[in-house]
Amino acid sequence: MHDPRLSKRRRCSLAAALCLLIPASLSAGQWYPVTVDVWDPPFNTERQRSQQSYVPLEKAEKRWNICVSIPHLKDAYWLAVNFGLVDEARRMEVNLAIYEAGGYDRLEVQRQQVKECLADGIQGQPVDGLILSAIDADGLNDLVTATRARSIPVLDLINGINSPDITARAAVTYYDSGFQAGQYLQELLAPDSGEIRVAWFPGPEGAGWVEAGDRGFNAAVADSNIRIIATRKGDTGKATQTSLIEAVLDELGDQASTQLDFIVGTTVSAEAAVSVLRRRGLDGDIGVLAYYYGPGVHQGIKRGTIIAAPADSNVIQARMAVDMMVRILEEKPYFKHAAPRVIVIDRETLPGWDSSTTLPPRGFRAMFSVGD
Repeated sequence: MHDPRLSKRRRCSLAAALCLLIPASLSAGQWYPVTVDVWDPPFNTERQRSQQSYVPLEKAEKRWNICVSIPHLKDAYWLAVNFGLVDEARRMEVNLAIYEAGGYDRLEVQRQQVKECLADGIQGQPVDGLILSAIDADGLNDLVTATRARSIPVLDLINGINSPDITARAAVTYYDSGFQAGQYLQELLAPDSGEIRVAWFPGPEGAGWVEAGDRGFNAAVADSNIRIIATRKGDTGKATQTSLIEAVLDELGDQASTQLDFIVGTTVSAEAAVSVLRRRGLDGDIGVLAYYYGPGVHQGIKRGTIIAAPADSNVIQARMAVDMMVRILEEKPYFKHAAPRVIVIDRETLPGWDSSTTLPPRGFRAMFSVGD
């Protein structure tokens, strides 16, 4: 997209690469050390953090049985999480049982799957720990409390849980992701730009990460010439996001090319927007940004159809979750709340960035168990 309002002045710079490139055929033992944010005190909402180096254990002392629940595998973001969980479990030699609920509209399915895993155990053995990426920030709180009452630790992975009974958290704050997307958009614009109109697609209602991302993006653009003219929330399935984008463009009608400058949203929103805008002949008029990363966004940035996206190193977050759980079970020192730093990737910074922190290896297919 060429827009005279876009300046060639500074873009967000790329932080140092988080870890060495890890080809799919290589041992997972090379992803560390990695610089992470450590929340101090843990779980604080003011985002008080310090930077520390993260190095996992070489191996677990025993073959622990860990249950994992994630929202879905409908997009490659969660496929990357699946890879990180599986690969790190293999490296550390622990057992995993992974359940996926099928979408952000299936809270009851996730609740039932968590109950099932805890009741059935793994390979006939009781569950030692639960790693939970919650569909809803509050919708599993009672299960978290009940699980902790059984002396089973619960680790909050990526999505955010409001329960006071979690043991630890491996999760960036999506406030950072939303804020950096908004900040990048401001830096992208020429100083003399007039009002810039944005349609914002933060993700499904009720998810903790969506609430955080929404706050961050709105905070970043609050005192600027950027105006959010539409906010639409919905499941991160391609069909849902396409429908939401189509609805906003339909409302604008023939004035879409002059009344809307950017679409910003989830990775699925960005991927859907590229297709919708091309089909409507608006791809030269409306820019696209994502506020987190995935393979489709990666390709879009390469091709110039997507401008930029923050990356939250979700593969690393998943790896950290497995290591943190093992540390908890073995009563070894662990960070109660830690995650890699969020960095913005665009076409300029892409060549020097290590994508193995964030994307699944080419050809990787979802796996649901790791065992003897």
